[in-house]
Amino acid sequence: MDASLDYLRATIQGIYQNMLAAERHAKNRIVRVHPQQKRSATNLIHYLALRREDLRPIQDKLHDAGLSSLASSESHALRQVQSVLQRLGVYFSKKELAGCNFSVGKKLLQRHAKMLFGSAQSADIPTLMVTLDTGMADDYGAVKAMVKAGMDIARINCAHDGPATWRKMTLNVRKAALATGRSCKVYFDLAGPKIRTKLLGKSRFKGRLKLKEQEIIYLAESGAQYDKKGKTVGCTLPGIVKDLRQGDRVLFDDGLFEAVVETSGAQMAALRVIRISAAKPRLKPEKGMNFPDTELSVRCLTAFDKSVLPFVKEHADLLGFSFVRSAADVEELQGLLRENPGKNLPIVLKIETIEAVQNLPDLLLQGMAEPAFGVMIARGDLAVEIGFERLSEIQEEILWLCESAHVPVIWATQVLETLNKKGIATRSEVTDAARAAQAECVMLNKGKYLLTVLATLRDILQRTGGHHAKKRYIFRPLKIAERFLGR
Repeated sequence: MDASLDYLRATIQGIYQNMLAAERHAKNRIVRVHPQQKRSATNLIHYLALRREDLRPIQDKLHDAGLSSLASSESHALRQVQSVLQRLGVYFSKKELAGCNFSVGKKLLQRHAKMLFGSAQSADIPTLMVTLDTGMADDYGAVKAMVKAGMDIARINCAHDGPATWRKMTLNVRKAALATGRSCKVYFDLAGPKIRTKLLGKSRFKGRLKLKEQEIIYLAESGAQYDKKGKTVGCTLPGIVKDLRQGDRVLFDDGLFEAVVETSGAQMAALRVIRISAAKPRLKPEKGMNFPDTELSVRCLTAFDKSVLPFVKEHADLLGFSFVRSAADVEELQGLLRENPGKNLPIVLKIETIEAVQNLPDLLLQGMAEPAFGVMIARGDLAVEIGFERLSEIQEEILWLCESAHVPVIWATQVLETLNKKGIATRSEVTDAARAAQAECVMLNKGKYLLTVLATLRDILQRTGGHHAKKRYIFRPLKIAERFLGR
């Protein structure tokens, strides 16, 4: 064996030993997961240990040697490293070989996806989720048409309407599924903490607050003493102001307005507006607020969320957990669901904050306390929190980690949004929709052209699914090659 192969063998043996050490170190974490999740938890630890390494110096050398560059090892990390070492002359007994190989990892992910989403219409495309609007509570025909068009999961947002409307929506979905002979699950999204703007002072009478870059505005709690003639904003969620620190960013209206905390206090903070990207520089009430630099002390599960859990558990097949940030949040919801009698209700963790991204391994391990759960990449709030320029990078990392834990992923927010609203798609969103094929489920928002969007998305995903699975490209015959070379 030449020197370059000796170098590769020694380097990868060091990585292999680090992966084993990580497993030993995480032994107590792995023991606590559900028995059906142990292989997945172990593989997650192995993959995290692998990705702690800088693999770039050896990946080209591995490729030149005709070996795996370890770039597609998410679902079976340790076994992939062992396979490379075997090709480099290292012997493993049958007992030493990791049980989670490529085939096992693929089957585990498929099994978990089926437990959550049901049987897919096609092996080549993800299941499709559609958000129901209020009108569909009284429009059975529209719900039935969507089920026939390919809706696999109907999403009900608990931030809107109430149990009476939700019940009607659910009954329409069940009735349509029975009539069409197609499976369609019902997914309820918990509302989570409502963090929206309130206009205080004189601007509340106008319904808008005109802003300028570099000016000072104030964020105040409802009981604070503030200048009634000044530019002051409140928040629908109390207790936010005390968590702010000097230099923290505050974003309004999907990031169209950006401010920085100049001075903080228990009841009021002074903010300097540093960027306005809106066509009209007017902040209105009920617009979203994000605090990407602030560790908020508010709880993810609100009193309202807890009050609707019995209803949701009775009617839902899946439960979305909004604004989850830590493993303790997940544990709390899991405990509440166990307290309520009835069926086991799988949870979907919505990743939409910086804290959720940073804590993703802990969230996944806590999710594994149950036999199956899912993750939603909620790209709307997530993009605002982390910065739009980082979204592509972060959504890939979430996909990788979830595949290593064999956790099904929902790709959400603004999929074919222009087509849905205006009836024609942009070129960039068609490309974005194609990337959604890496997930196990794709979510569509409500819109005027939903039936067209469902048909278009199925076509895009069908074509894309024939070329790759997750991030591994698969080589189906290319028509271009067939035409050039002949069959």
